[in-house]
Amino acid sequence: MKCYENFPKKMVILTVFYTVIMYGIGAYILAWLPFGFLWSILYIVYVIIMEILILKKSCVNCYYYGRLCAFGRGKVCALFFKKGDPEKFAAREIKMRDLLPDFMVVILPVVGGIILLILNFNWIILVLLIILVLLFLVGNPFIRGSIACKYCKQKELGCPAAKAFDKMREKKN
Repeated sequence: MKCYENFPKKMVILTVFYTVIMYGIGAYILAWLPFGFLWSILYIVYVIIMEILILKKSCVNCYYYGRLCAFGRGKVCALFFKKGDPEKFAAREIKMRDLLPDFMVVILPVVGGIILLILNFNWIILVLLIILVLLFLVGNPFIRGSIACKYCKQKELGCPAAKAFDKMREKKN
């Protein structure tokens, strides 16, 4: 399998667009809550903090630091943080608690959307919730499996996410 030194810009644009759409739907759903503007702002702040933490904790140690990774973070990381140690990236072990902040990006708007549906049913919110859940449950595995991880050089060097997902697949079989 061919690994990219730098991912093609079209792939990066697709993954960034996908991510922005998910965050946008989440913020939009939360905007419908009472004091919705505040909830949307807090959600966007949470998303920004999560992205910064990913850059600071993972991307600094990744093979793609300073390069164009599937998510565009390698180049962005190099603008704000010093290069770390690639061996630290491969040595990390991912646990469920490490994934929880990523899941919260979807859980928060889903909980908000369910509250909205209970308080005052709205077809727009229902459709957006379905889209958000499908993007997360179907889109995420597609983006990672068919675009990002499939051509990632870091996976060859050692990737904690790849190890974790391989273990999960083994348990299913």
